Order: sequence, then structure tokens, then C-alpha cells
Amino acid sequence: MAEFWVPRALQPRIALHCGMARAGRESARATGPRDPAAIRGASTQREAGRAFGTRQSLAGRYLVALALLLGAACAQAQVVSTRIWPAKDYTRVTLETKAQIKFQLFAVKNPERLVLDLEGAELSPALAELDGKVATGDPYIDKLRVGRNRPGVVRVVIDLKAEVKPQVFMLKPVGEYGHRLVLDLYPVVAPDPLAALIEADGKLPKPTQEPVPLPDKPRVSRLATIVIDPGHGGEDPGALGRLGSREKDITLTIAKRLKQLIDAEPEMRAVLTRDGDFYVPLQTRVDKARRVKADLFVSVHADAFIRPHARGSSVFALSERRATSEAARWLAKKENEADLVGGVNIDVKDRYLAQTLLDLSQTATIEHSLRLGNAVLGELGHVNTLHKAQVEQASFAVLKSPDVPSILVETAFISNPEEEKRLNDEIYQDQLARAILGGIKRYLTKHPPRPSPVALN
Repeated sequence: MAEFWVPRALQPRIALHCGMARAGRESARATGPRDPAAIRGASTQREAGRAFGTRQSLAGRYLVALALLLGAACAQAQVVSTRIWPAKDYTRVTLETKAQIKFQLFAVKNPERLVLDLEGAELSPALAELDGKVATGDPYIDKLRVGRNRPGVVRVVIDLKAEVKPQVFMLKPVGEYGHRLVLDLYPVVAPDPLAALIEADGKLPKPTQEPVPLPDKPRVSRLATIVIDPGHGGEDPGALGRLGSREKDITLTIAKRLKQLIDAEPEMRAVLTRDGDFYVPLQTRVDKARRVKADLFVSVHADAFIRPHARGSSVFALSERRATSEAARWLAKKENEADLVGGVNIDVKDRYLAQTLLDLSQTATIEHSLRLGNAVLGELGHVNTLHKAQVEQASFAVLKSPDVPSILVETAFISNPEEEKRLNDEIYQDQLARAILGGIKRYLTKHPPRPSPVALN
């Protein structure tokens, strides 16, 4: 027999109607069936009972439907996937649901903890396994506990290694992701990339003697700082190959190799915008280059195209106006949407945003970006087929530094099965890194760094 719950406020009324129906039936039996008045009274009571039974049945069906509806809504709000992205810059905790979920976040002292209450949630398998995803080397999370706090509320307690500045926000569905509740844990004092660079320089072995400059090579007045930007990362895998390769992994591998090669050069040093699997917003990548007073900015990618036979390497620079081709415009639009997938808290205003907006004064920087791009493209032509024989231009957000010549290098098409295999080959990765380095050196030979990093010649 199906059972349903009846609100307490309705129970007395139901009991009253049931009592009336029973009393009518008993009165009819006592009077006897031969009494016409009794017969009419019994008939009236039976009709009232049947009417009430119909109403009771409808109410029950309504309550059952309501319960099923509420159950479906709760199921939609359940956490279906969890991810943790640890990094020195910040650690991100992502809870993915099928529907937007209500939450409350508060901090607890002695010891340092964060408490995240998920309202209308149940202890799903994805939440139950969250504690096992905390990495031993996580800079900010010591351990994590998940449990039912009270009916309809699941509590996530994060034990911290130090005090943090948390940011929590929701992301709307995009791509293959549903709704995402994102908790970012930032250090109280943000790391200074320039101070880290100076500290790293102090740890590098000093040459035994000063290098003798060649007659045709201008003497540099300081080290050239090259910022290398591995595209995508963390929540944003970038383009995916048919064999399962992820662009974010390939770009990081090539970027790390390029950094090793640059650091081995006596007159250059390299900085990575990310050194692990975490997402860096596009504006932050530009900001990092400016904060270390970069001479050059090189963003490394391995994109996909709608046609799997597309192949070859490409180099892009910023355009003040229109893209030089429809393909360049399409690629810039796709790359500029990385923040939607990677996840950016739009409520936080970047204090450098006004300084990095594109304006007409950027003409000189774009001109030097084209020179750098042509030098790198020429070297890549010795390693891979060129998709385009010239540097293309489009409105890439990551290239919008007003005073740092910047290029975006598409090493190859990960959507091409043949090129995907090559991109996973260590020898080929090394060849690509050396080609990019060769182009950088060619550019710096003609345009060595000046005492002021923003002085373009």
C-alpha cells in the first residue's frame, strides 16, 4: 500500500471527517434499513465519505507529486564532481553540481579553518571522496573533512596550514561543465614575482669569467627577462586531441623546457606564468609580465581546429583593429573565452586593468611584437610545416600588454592525430623549444634590452 505524509495542520481535519463518516455508518445500522429517513441519512453520509475520500486521494497524489518534485530538485543540486588544484599562487577547490547550490562560508581561528556549508545538499559519493584529493604538498590545505551537519546541510571543514584570503563564487555552465562552486585560497600576502625572480637570480651559479662580446653583437646592459606563458591549465584543459592529449599539459612541458634553455643563456632569464596545473586568468598573465618588467612575452599553445587535417605552426601578434584572417579572429575569440572555462571571479576588480587596455599608444609595442614573431616563425619553419607563412594578428587578450612585445605561438594542431603524436614526443618538444629560443635570440641581437625595460628601439 502506498503511504504519504500529511501535514500536521491537516491531520485534525482529516480525523474529523473520518469520524463523521464512521458515525453516519453506525447510525444507519442502528436505525435499520427499513427507516426511510435513516436510509436517506446513511446515503448522505456515504456520499460525503466518498467525496472526502476522493479529495483525500487527490491530496495524497498531490503530496506524492510534490515530494517527487522536491526530490528531483534536491538531486539536481547534488555535487556530482569535485576537484582540487593546488599551487603556490593559490589553491582552488571546485564543486560541480547540476543546478546552482546555496552555500555559506565562514572562518574559524585557533587553529585556522574554513567552514563551507552546502544547503539543500546530500552527502554524495563525489563529496565523500573530496578529502582524498588533498595533495601532501598543498601549500594551504592541511586536511579536509566532509559530513552531514544537520538535515539538508552538508558541511565541508578545511584545516589550513596558514591563514588565507578566501574567495568563493559560482560559475555558470560552460562547455562540458555544469554549475560550479569555486573556493580559491590565496595567501594573505601575495607573492611578488619580481622578488622571486631576484631571489632565483641569486641562486644561479655565476660564470667563472665575463663573456667576451662578439664584434657584431651589441653589449647588453642587463639581463633580458622573457616571460613564458603556458596556455590554459587547471579547470581549463584547452584543446583535446583524439588520442586523449590535453593542450594544458603539452604547453606546460614545452614551456618548462624553453625556460631551461633560456636560463642557460648568460644574458637571459625566464619566468613562467604558471609552473603547475592550475589556471591563471588572462589578465593576471599580462600583469605578471609587467610586474617583472619583462622584455618579451611568449604564450605557448597547441590548438585545435574544426578540420582534423589542419596542420603546421603559427605565430600571432596583437591587432589594433581587425584580425588579419577569419581563422585568426576565430582563434582569438576561442582563446579569449578561456576565462569562462578556467573560472574567474568577476567581482574582483584588477587594479592593473586600466593600465593594460589597448589604445593607440601601443603601436610601437605591436611593431616589435611583429618583429619578434617573424624571427620565431622563421625558426619554427625548420622544425615544422608553417600553417601561415607570415605572422597573423588578432585581438588576443593575453597579448594586450602596452609596453611588452608579446606573441602567441601555436606550436602545432593537437586536433591533427599525426601532430598530436609529435607533440607528445620529448625530442620534438625540445626542437620546438629550441626553435622559439632561436627566434628570441635573433630578435635580441637586433634589439638588445636597454637600461629601461620599456624603452623600445
